[in-house]
Amino acid sequence: MPCLPLLALLCASLLIVAHGQSSAVTPIPRKSVFHKDFHGKLFQEDGVWNYTTMLLREDLGLLMLGAREAIFALNISDVSERKSAVYWRVPEDKQRECTYKGKNADIECRNYIRTLHQINSTSMYVCGTNAFSPTCDYLTFADGQLKLGDVHEEGKGKCPFDPFQRYSSLMVGNDLYSATSINFLGSEPVVLRSSQTTLRTEFKSSWLNEPSFVYMDMVPESEHSTDGDDDKVYLFFSENAVEYDFFNKLMVSRVARVCKEDMGGQRTLQRKWTSFLKARLDCSVPEPSLPYIVQDVFLLSGDNWESGIFYAVFTPQSDSSDLSAVCAYSVSAIRDVFSMGKYKTPVSVETSHIKWVMFSGDVPSPRPGACINDAARSQGMTRSLDLPDKTLQFIRDRPLMDDAVRPLTGAPLLLKRGAAFTRIVVDNVAALDGQMHPVMFIGTESGFVQKAVNYDGEMHIIEEVQPFETPQAIKILRLSLSTGHLYAGTESGAVQMPLSDCGRYASCQDCVLARDPYCAWSLTAALCSTLPRSPDTAPHGSLLQSLKEGDASSCPQSAPVTASAVYVAPGNNIRLDCQVDSNLAQVNWHFNGQPLQTTAPKHFLYNQGLLIFNSSASDMGDYTCQAIEHVGAHEYPQVLASYQLLPPQATTPPTGQGDQSDQDQEVSFTEPPVSQITAPKKKPAGGSGELSPDQPLPNAQVRKITGLQVAVAVLTVTLVAVIGFALFFSRQRLRSRLQKARRTTKNGTAYQPASQDKTDNPRTDQNCNDSVNTVTFSRKGTSNGPAVAIASIGEESEI
Repeated sequence: MPCLPLLALLCASLLIVAHGQSSAVTPIPRKSVFHKDFHGKLFQEDGVWNYTTMLLREDLGLLMLGAREAIFALNISDVSERKSAVYWRVPEDKQRECTYKGKNADIECRNYIRTLHQINSTSMYVCGTNAFSPTCDYLTFADGQLKLGDVHEEGKGKCPFDPFQRYSSLMVGNDLYSATSINFLGSEPVVLRSSQTTLRTEFKSSWLNEPSFVYMDMVPESEHSTDGDDDKVYLFFSENAVEYDFFNKLMVSRVARVCKEDMGGQRTLQRKWTSFLKARLDCSVPEPSLPYIVQDVFLLSGDNWESGIFYAVFTPQSDSSDLSAVCAYSVSAIRDVFSMGKYKTPVSVETSHIKWVMFSGDVPSPRPGACINDAARSQGMTRSLDLPDKTLQFIRDRPLMDDAVRPLTGAPLLLKRGAAFTRIVVDNVAALDGQMHPVMFIGTESGFVQKAVNYDGEMHIIEEVQPFETPQAIKILRLSLSTGHLYAGTESGAVQMPLSDCGRYASCQDCVLARDPYCAWSLTAALCSTLPRSPDTAPHGSLLQSLKEGDASSCPQSAPVTASAVYVAPGNNIRLDCQVDSNLAQVNWHFNGQPLQTTAPKHFLYNQGLLIFNSSASDMGDYTCQAIEHVGAHEYPQVLASYQLLPPQATTPPTGQGDQSDQDQEVSFTEPPVSQITAPKKKPAGGSGELSPDQPLPNAQVRKITGLQVAVAVLTVTLVAVIGFALFFSRQRLRSRLQKARRTTKNGTAYQPASQDKTDNPRTDQNCNDSVNTVTFSRKGTSNGPAVAIASIGEESEI
């Protein structure tokens, strides 16, 4: 059965989920911050696109930004300030050659900056696609100016040919590690190290099978190593699986690694990696699905390399699900899979068919794929060039591990429906409780950046922010701890946003219930303030923060909300605003102290308030908007708005109906003072002008609100039109019959309906003159009645 391995994979995924999935739910962001309320800086330049390559130069106070045919040096504290720029355009002959090969001149045959790394304090290494002819050069920043060298090195293997193909690269010392394709068609993938000893992967499908490279980073495993191990470079990617039989290509996520000091083999694997190993990356979701595909990874370093954690975002490989996930993997757990796990080996079954199964034979020594360590040195092997052919032949044919890398918690940290995750960065934040809390910043396909944290298995999304006016996919995220800012790049621009905007929380309850590790309520200053990176220096007694419990009971009592007077003329439509700060809050309206029974079409509840249609005397009274937010077993009510609806008093009674501008007599209303009603009017969210709730709605607003009335009018017009068409067609039918009657009359034959028996039809003798027609009725020659004189019909319209 060719699909049994795949079924086993799906069943194993479900078992893993059932065992470890206790809290990974699809949480709702507590606060949604749209672009109009976004506090950040934007950089974009006319005619420049694809701002998707970034390099933080905190030593120079710069954010290096690579785009299409341009490299910018921006102020790292304010990216809207451009310090310098260089433009690297494609020569005409290169662009012409690119178009001859079938590529689009305006889109593909351009120079997209894809590789940008620091070499030393003064120079950087940059590569671009250069119209499907990758080229690299050196970039310097001196005296406030960027300068591009004139070296133009061959960029094949260092940078992709295709600007829209996923790739990854890393600079370690003076060595460039890259994962991309080395041919025009993109059909020859490679993991390459460009150095004095250049190494690459073997061109075999068992090594790389149509991969999509995502992320690359170095882990200094030689530090404090007890066995003299080497540093490792880890690579995350997805590829077509060789170990599963499926009717179609099945993609899986992988993690691979190579040793930093690898020099290749002496005879076998010459100039090829002798330490390349890969394993399946598992991130099972709580529903039947194909393996999820890794989209981006971030390494959160700890006090030592063993405590490092890789955070990865995953999306489904088919359209059958809209669930995205975040999984975390321990560096030490990945290391154990490679250093102690079993290998898979290919075996031939059913003539030429190949299946991958667990290798159960004897493993050569030194261990295939291992770095040169103390055990190898004790056998006289100090370099990979000294490794025996038996070890090298084993790893050449068996680079795939049998064991998969499991998530740190056994299940995803975060599951979210509807938001396709694209990028992730993580910051480790010290809070007032003395613990470190990893805060995840996740970019989405819809253009939002979500800020999430996991509290003892409970996933909490603090907020989602829309940094761009026009929503667009987040293509890159970078984090600067020195400035406390997050940098995001898209197709049309780059933005800078603070890691925390505690000023958004206006009250103590709102600040504490946000459960943001960056923020705490200051009792002395009566505001939500940002904690320093080392909160030990802050006076804890004057700060309130409750992250895991979300306990806001220690907050001071809020001042009571005073009611706003709303004077309403009968028949008006009324809008009562109620701005809710939290998406997690439940909104309740009370009328005269009792829960308001909202019934259509009288009332309409929406996310910014309450609408009352066609107001009457029974609607007069006190209205209160209350939000209740639940955190654990606690609930926190808060009165957000209060209104008192009153009938107006007319100084001059109105004498007619209609708009005041159409009346000859002016009608005015006076509003009696109400001392206890002093609440300020709120500006309606999303509106451009002031609109007080005690004023009748303007005509434009009424037309928006009373959509039901418009619908009724449209239906009425439609009905009248249908009746009119029916009358028209009836008239046409009658005209047709009359014309037929006239034609038959001229021929001397009386018109007789087809349904009437011919023998019973009356015979009509007509004697027509200019003015009067005499018609005589007879049956079989016998007169049946007197002759009748009728006026002649000149036109059918006279009927």
